[in-house]
Parts: sequence; structure tokens; C-alpha cells
Amino acid sequence: MRAPISIVIPSLNAATALPACLAALVEGLQAGLIREVIVSDGGSEDGTATLAEGWGAEVLSGAPSRGGQLRRGCEVARGDWLLVLHADTVLAPGWTDAVQDHMAGGGGAAGWFRLRFDQRGMAPRLVAGWANLRSGFGLPYGDQGLLLPRALYDEVGGYPDQPLMEDVALARALRGRLKRLSGLAITSAEKYRRQGWLRRGGRNLLTLGRYALGASPDDLAQSYRRP
Repeated sequence: MRAPISIVIPSLNAATALPACLAALVEGLQAGLIREVIVSDGGSEDGTATLAEGWGAEVLSGAPSRGGQLRRGCEVARGDWLLVLHADTVLAPGWTDAVQDHMAGGGGAAGWFRLRFDQRGMAPRLVAGWANLRSGFGLPYGDQGLLLPRALYDEVGGYPDQPLMEDVALARALRGRLKRLSGLAITSAEKYRRQGWLRRGGRNLLTLGRYALGASPDDLAQSYRRP
């Protein structure tokens, strides 16, 4: 019997963060859960592709658009389940138990992990707490990981090829079929440290609000990446 899960990871100049992400997946290989790891790269110039191949991942190369990268990765995935992770997210030990429990009793729903940042303090706890609360209302972000049956992914049309808010678009399509997993996803706080917790959090909320009001993902991406 073949392992059920295809891991799909979008990357762009992720050579520093990716090793920890991949190392955490060894638990899944040992448990016989992982069929393949697909790194969908957007033109990295820091050796990300070579590093991923060294870990045994299949590397796809294409234009740098996270939605497009995820769509390409999921298109070639052969597992009955997809587990989508960001390159700077590390699944905490024991994640395989949460995944197996969900696959056994999830009723064909998608699942997201509880979020924690790799930094201690009040600000990281508050931001992670808000993310987990928001996710409970059906809006998990990509840095929390997403586990879902391939059939469900195909049914809702998959990730749209857009540079930003691709995770929100898919979450909307999955509304009513999202469940919290008991596992934990630990994501990098680097962008918050660099930009400031209040500023980064405010920018995220503003971007989400503009998207909800119909702003173009391309326009949002330009604004979001502006210093």
C-alpha cells in the first residue's frame, strides 16, 4: 500500500528556512505517511532547489507567484492527500498522530494546524492567538499548513494562480469543511521582527480587508511587498 500524502511546499530563496521544514517531515517518512515531497520553486537564486533535491524532494521551477507555485505543485502530486506547508513552517513533533487521526475520522474535510511563532513574548502569543481564533471561523492562512483529500482539492478548484491571498481564496472555497488538527505548526517570526509586530499585523489585516472588498491580488501584492 502506497503512502497517502504528498507534501507541497512553495519556495523562493528559502535555503535558510527550508532545512528545518524538511527535517520535521522525517517523522512522516518513518511513519509511512509521505509518498513524495514536492518543492515548487519560484526562481530562487540562493541554492534552494539544489538543497531541496539533496533532501530527496522533487523540484518544480516556474514563475514566482505563490498561488501559481502551489497550483503547479498540487497538479503533479500523486498522493490521495495533500499537505501544503510554507518553507518557513516547522511541524512540531507528534504531528503525524494529528494527521492520522484526521485522515481516519475527518469525514473528508480539510485540516489546519494551530499556529505558534518561533519567538517568545506577549506579541507573538497575541498574534498567534488571533490567527487560531480566525481559523476557527474558517479562515486559516498558509503558514498554518493545510491537509486535505486530493478529491476535495479538485472538487473546489484548487489554488488560484495569484500572487497573494491564495490561501484565503481556497479557505473560502472550503468553507464548512475545515477542521482544526491537534498538531502544532511553528512558523518564523522573522518578518514580524524585521517590520515590527504592530505594523506587520496591521498590514495583514488591511490587506485582508481590501481583498474582501474586491481588490486585485496583483495590486495587493505590489502594496504588500513595498517597504
